[in-house]
Amino acid sequence: QVQLVESGGGLVQAGGSLRLSCTASGSIFSIDVMGWYRQAPGKQRELVAVIRSDGITNYADSVKGRFTISRNNDNAKKTVVLQMNSLRPIDTAVYYCHVLKRSGDNYWGQGTQVTVSS
Repeated sequence: QVQLVESGGGLVQAGGSLRLSCTASGSIFSIDVMGWYRQAPGKQRELVAVIRSDGITNYADSVKGRFTISRNNDNAKKTVVLQMNSLRPIDTAVYYCHVLKRSGDNYWGQGTQVTVSS
């Protein structure tokens, strides 16, 4: 099992910044992809950004140039960080951390609310 603990959500004005962090613990061996998804009210959950163990990243078109994903592959824990700049009201959503292991097992965090006011 993998446990994911998220932090960093909150309320910010349009144009502001937030930093989301997610730490994975437990059976973290062979975690491959770490990333963030979001779900706005009445909408489907969508990919925001992911980063592979080799450092390759993928971003949703809507966040390219504004968000940056990074990760720390410490032996005892793995952390993925999403730096969000130039936030817009449309970025308002619950953000979920997600990890995918090489086995195919995947895990979700509990979600953290990000609210951007206009």
